[in-house]
Amino acid sequence: MSDYLSNPLELFSVAGKVAVVTGASGAFGEVAAEVLAAAGAKLVLAAGKKAELAAIAEKCRARGAEVAEVNVRPTSEAVCDELVRTAVATFGRVDILVVASGKNDVAKIVDMAPERFLDVMDANVTQSWLVARAFTKQLLAQGGGGKIVLMSSARGLLGHPAGYTAYCASKSAVDGITKALGCELGTQGITVNAIAPTVFRSPLTAWMFEENDNATAVRKGFLGRVPVGRLGEPQDLAGPLLFLASAASDFYTGHVLYADGGYTAG
Repeated sequence: MSDYLSNPLELFSVAGKVAVVTGASGAFGEVAAEVLAAAGAKLVLAAGKKAELAAIAEKCRARGAEVAEVNVRPTSEAVCDELVRTAVATFGRVDILVVASGKNDVAKIVDMAPERFLDVMDANVTQSWLVARAFTKQLLAQGGGGKIVLMSSARGLLGHPAGYTAYCASKSAVDGITKALGCELGTQGITVNAIAPTVFRSPLTAWMFEENDNATAVRKGFLGRVPVGRLGEPQDLAGPLLFLASAASDFYTGHVLYADGGYTAG
């Protein structure tokens, strides 16, 4: 056993590691990219929105990171395999995967066409599985070892009355992938975990942080369920991500880590 007490912070180091981030232009993907860049990782950033991808890549380069941009979503086996090949061709190997891509589509079940339901399931479940599969093949080819971090939600555990059947189902499935894959890959030194936030500040939730009667009423109702008494901020996802992407979490796999201020505890 290494002498971890001589430098405890070394447990959280990702310096020199090669990290692939899908959905890098989204709210969580951007947090993941910038945190890993600031911590010294080499980055392969993937996203479907080219301009937004270029912008976050430049932010990461400004933090001193080496960055490769891949303008794709993980929509097929071929795309995911090519994404991993690009990472290996650029940096020689892969070490960390953060799957931050996904979507939501809110509608009552009687108003949601089956195609819309399947589209959410594809974006959140199938695509997560496909990129994790491609990444796992490369990790095993390298001899094992590595970190996979999936994006779940408190809604994978809890329902929601406002038309979240597709989203809740998809995130429950992500939780299942996390647990099953954690069990499957544990003996190979590959850990698989998920971060499950509740509401945190992003372009989609910015209205909840505003000071007006509607936002205040909604926020007050929501905060009645949050023991820490506030909404989430991007930095609330940064710490869990760094933990799950580093050696500090080597004995943790198959876990869903709720970044929710205690929301799911009550």
